[in-house]
Amino acid sequence: MTYLAKNEFDAIVVGSGMAGGMAAKELCERGLKTLVLDRGGAFEHAESFVTEHKQAYELPRHGRVPLKEQQDDYEVQSKVYLFDEATKHLFVKDSEQPYIQEKPYDWIRANQVGGRSLMWARQTYRWGPQDFLANLEDGHGVDWPIRYEDIAPWYDYAERFMGISGQAEDLHQLPDGQFLPPMEMTAVEKHMKQQVEAAFPDRCMTIGRCAVLTEVHNGRAACHYCGTCERGCTTKSYFSSVSVALPAAAATGNMTLIPNSIVHSVIHDPQTDRATGVRVIDANTGEMVEYYSKLVFLAASCLGTTQIMLNSKDSRYPDGIANSSGTLGHYLGDHHMGINASGVAEGFDDRFYNATRPNGIYIPRFRNLDARSMRSDYVRGFAYQGSSWRAGPQRGGFEAGIGEDFKQSLRDPGPWEMQLWGYGETLPRYENHCRLSETETDKWGIPQLIVSADWGENELAMRKDCAESAQEMMETAGFKDIRVTDDIENNPQGLAIHEMGTARMGRDPKTSVLNAFNQSHDIPNLFVTDGACMTSTAVQNPSVTYIALTARAVDYAVNALKRGDI
Repeated sequence: MTYLAKNEFDAIVVGSGMAGGMAAKELCERGLKTLVLDRGGAFEHAESFVTEHKQAYELPRHGRVPLKEQQDDYEVQSKVYLFDEATKHLFVKDSEQPYIQEKPYDWIRANQVGGRSLMWARQTYRWGPQDFLANLEDGHGVDWPIRYEDIAPWYDYAERFMGISGQAEDLHQLPDGQFLPPMEMTAVEKHMKQQVEAAFPDRCMTIGRCAVLTEVHNGRAACHYCGTCERGCTTKSYFSSVSVALPAAAATGNMTLIPNSIVHSVIHDPQTDRATGVRVIDANTGEMVEYYSKLVFLAASCLGTTQIMLNSKDSRYPDGIANSSGTLGHYLGDHHMGINASGVAEGFDDRFYNATRPNGIYIPRFRNLDARSMRSDYVRGFAYQGSSWRAGPQRGGFEAGIGEDFKQSLRDPGPWEMQLWGYGETLPRYENHCRLSETETDKWGIPQLIVSADWGENELAMRKDCAESAQEMMETAGFKDIRVTDDIENNPQGLAIHEMGTARMGRDPKTSVLNAFNQSHDIPNLFVTDGACMTSTAVQNPSVTYIALTARAVDYAVNALKRGDI
């Protein structure tokens, strides 16, 4: 290929996380000279994992972040369960990258190349046939332009590359995948599985399906259960973009990666109605530079991508590039959570476990799947993740006691506890949206994003059933001291970190931004493959779906480019 200038490439990928890393790998392996841009700082596998195995006593504040620092710099990011002294450098400072919450919305953002793929919970569940039909069948949102059969081969492809451990269960609503051997449940979890499945034949409790290796896979080592996944994994035992996808792209010699790149907007040629590249601000110097390409893939996270698109305006697209439908920024969704059920398991004091399992259990959706499971008070459904454990010596910080006898008592494990966390699907709603501020900008002069989203009546009705179902399962398992809470006030949209829907796929260019191949209806060489592309949220964790859709979109785009259709 011929290059007219040093800033010209075959393809540009914006973002280097789950979708961006996969886009880079696929484009580079197909021979395209690819530029990858990320607003985060440089980050390398292994050498950047500076806190990976540090013990609490090796950290200046023993793992804690001062309350004032949380309030001043990490007001939103500090709400995430994995935010602490050992991980705070992986998150943006809210004080430096502000946005506006018109309604409470917790936007969790990464601060380095590889994005949130470094800190994710690694849960990987395929969507089922019902998830791609739901909008059509119940009338909420527009019809997905694809069906399960369209993406199934790409799930296979993604799972073989990533390495997913899990147990096949032959469930229609949660299709099996390309699994490595499953991790083992604890004695308490095995007990609960037996009791729940006996009492409720329509419910299945399985070990989590996760992107953590249980055996050597593609040259990567099996997990050694050290328990510090969110700090990085030197052995590459769990899938992250920075450890697996980006190195694969780099190995081709076709990738150019530039960190600290704040993408301002997509460059649009009104004569050809094509994207010709992107404008980028150097995060450190403030200098603006333009890069050019034949293909542009946006994968900067759902809200990040949408902010870029909304800021890409000209006479042809005054409301944001590729927004002839007027839907860009709308139908923002996230999974609703905050329903927790816990209890104490008696009779297992002679059982324990070794190491720290980076996974839990999963109870797939069992509502509104057939005539027997239909509800009249809400549509769609919910699922549970959960885990069991025995409290260690640290419980002494929360129990009453003092002296030698008290300290001695903490040497023995505490009681077994079991917990379930409910996650529910959110319906697509036009009023849940993001838009650009007309008055407030960030330090690079880019309009701040205003986010406005809330739960609807369907989600509220679903939560009631989710809490009651958790209670009955805990009781069925015979647990004691059962506590069920619904903490919706402290779990606004965004905190599940599964934001989706603001540049949705659809069949009709008048009601959607993208077609069945994640390609802009308006601009044929512009693709969006992160959470913004999703037409509904389903209930399963979405990352493996992003990766499968990305691989499928690259395959389509490269073939179209070769044919001269783009």
